[in-house]
Amino acid sequence: MQLGTFSVSLSVKDIKVSKAFYEKLGYVVFHGDIDQNWLIMKNETSTIGLFQGMFEKNILTFNPGWDENAHPLKSFTDVKELQKQLKSKGIEIVTEADESTMGPANFVITDPDGNPILIDQHV
Repeated sequence: MQLGTFSVSLSVKDIKVSKAFYEKLGYVVFHGDIDQNWLIMKNETSTIGLFQGMFEKNILTFNPGWDENAHPLKSFTDVKELQKQLKSKGIEIVTEADESTMGPANFVITDPDGNPILIDQHV
């Protein structure tokens, strides 16, 4: 199963403080808007998202259709197909993607410890 590029989306209290901290670890801003309280930061092939006030918990995130630099892939498994595959394996979908639509969509599952996993397709 190809889930897509992996990152961790962190729910932060103060995005400016978090940005400064992760910059000290070698991360640089890759995408986002600090005035909208979200940034995507990279350190080599490691990607984190900083999100202030957007969700409660940290989220494991996969992006089907993108490579590690957010460039579209020529071939990938569509998010709705991934959702169908996981359902067939008995995985409960917490928030479902509309399988009747085409293109960008997302769905959420949780692991056995309650950690949210977002499968978020942008292309």
